[in-house]
Amino acid sequence: MKSTRKNEDSQPKRRLKTKPVLLVLGLLLLGNLLWFIAWLIPNDKAVETEEEVASVDGKVITKEQWMASMESIYGKEVLLDMVNAEVMEAAAEKNNIKVSETEIDLELALIRSTQEGVDTSFQSFDEEVMRKRVRARLILEKVLAKDIVIEDTDIKAFYENNKNLYNIPTSYRTSVIYSSTEDEAKEVVKELENGSSFDGLARERSSDISSASLGGDIGYVVEGTETIDEALWKALPKIDVGKWSDVIPLSDGRFAVAQVNSVFKGQSFSFSDVEDHIRRELALDQLPQSVTQEAFWEEFNADWFYSEK
Repeated sequence: MKSTRKNEDSQPKRRLKTKPVLLVLGLLLLGNLLWFIAWLIPNDKAVETEEEVASVDGKVITKEQWMASMESIYGKEVLLDMVNAEVMEAAAEKNNIKVSETEIDLELALIRSTQEGVDTSFQSFDEEVMRKRVRARLILEKVLAKDIVIEDTDIKAFYENNKNLYNIPTSYRTSVIYSSTEDEAKEVVKELENGSSFDGLARERSSDISSASLGGDIGYVVEGTETIDEALWKALPKIDVGKWSDVIPLSDGRFAVAQVNSVFKGQSFSFSDVEDHIRRELALDQLPQSVTQEAFWEEFNADWFYSEK
């Protein structure tokens, strides 16, 4: 099928579809839930199912009750994720599809570049889980796009009109404790120097309720982030990973102490780096509707526990 996309220089700039990003974040969340539930399952079969995990006014909550509750809330979603991952591997083998580590690195970089300064969903995932979920998504996209023809001129035109998508600035995963007065902020610095944890202090003392509940985590911050005070993002490059800043006066009259948790160096991707990525995205644009991994279950004889319920 030939692409009908025009090659005009005036082609409007646009961001890549956000739906794949939301999909992968959802899959990543399920991956973390899978790890958590697996952790709950004892390796020693002799472990008592009545093991106490909590109590309230003497009323015991057993490990068995806890696990049953987890299964009822997350069990179906986690199993769905597991089955879909296996189905995608089968699809990759049948269609001779390969996914390289370099491709996964590119997708992760592009996903990270879409994160707003206050979005903390992405960085909370384990690196291994993230890579597995991205791999499954790439297999799905390659299967769907393999028979769709996109003109080379269309791919080049998209790149030229959207180069900003592939120039990714350095980002700083940041936690902040906000204070109403300078004296309060100085006290925060003093407590940190005396060994208090940043996470704990943020929950107890930060005046910003939304980030305080996350231990001060405000997500990835890059130069020029509109939702972050200029004085704050300008201070981040001067902070070593795992360390905190001195008191930072903010434009709204508050004061902040920031900690840099990790740094992702900026990257610029050339046309050759992203050519296949763009070709796949433009091909997916040609599909009349979205296709999920479950659409391949019948082809690979997939079945599961919940089909009987």
